[in-house]
Amino acid sequence: MPSLNWSAIDTVLLDMDGTLLDLHFDNHFWLEHLPQRYAEHHGVTRAQADAELLPLFRDHAGQLNWYCLDFWSRELKLSIRDLKREVAHLIALRPDADTFLAALRNAGKRVVLITNAHRDSLSLKMERIELAPYFERLISSHDYGFPKEDPQFWQALHADLGFDPARALFIDDSLPILRSARAFGIGHLLAVREPDSRQGPKDTAEFAAVEDYRALLDGLHP
Repeated sequence: MPSLNWSAIDTVLLDMDGTLLDLHFDNHFWLEHLPQRYAEHHGVTRAQADAELLPLFRDHAGQLNWYCLDFWSRELKLSIRDLKREVAHLIALRPDADTFLAALRNAGKRVVLITNAHRDSLSLKMERIELAPYFERLISSHDYGFPKEDPQFWQALHADLGFDPARALFIDDSLPILRSARAFGIGHLLAVREPDSRQGPKDTAEFAAVEDYRALLDGLHP
């Protein structure tokens, strides 16, 4: 686990899915629940549903449409919001994420959630897991019109928040997004070792990774 120099960090930027929340909900929804409901709705087999959906997912990965519930509702002729509610019981906090958030707040750090999730997804998750009070702002990339993978997201975020990138910590489970943040000049970056509790640890390449949020509390004082 990395040790952080908290005296050099003023702003903490945190991803949601796979970082604070277990990615199992999202993986199960997109890879299991949605294809099954799509097959039922359109009268095709599950194998046919997968054959139709997976190329679509690949085509839009990393773009704002990939994260947009309105886009997928139109594209698939299904209410993605309603389908997500069917499996909302799977939304779960990653271990000790709330302990970490409380410690950041007590230490007087500026804490902002930045997610690619659509506002409707964000609202559903905040209904299930009460995290909003820990944050100064809850920002969806849809607010700016660019996903976090895009350099223009970071320019818009900086213009909006007015923070010092060199004195910011950003934690995310996506390597392309972390690389985008690094290119912008975010000074402190951490990946997530096990974003989906059902899939085991993953390779985080050149990035140090969070394995236990309690281990980050060393040196974080009120």
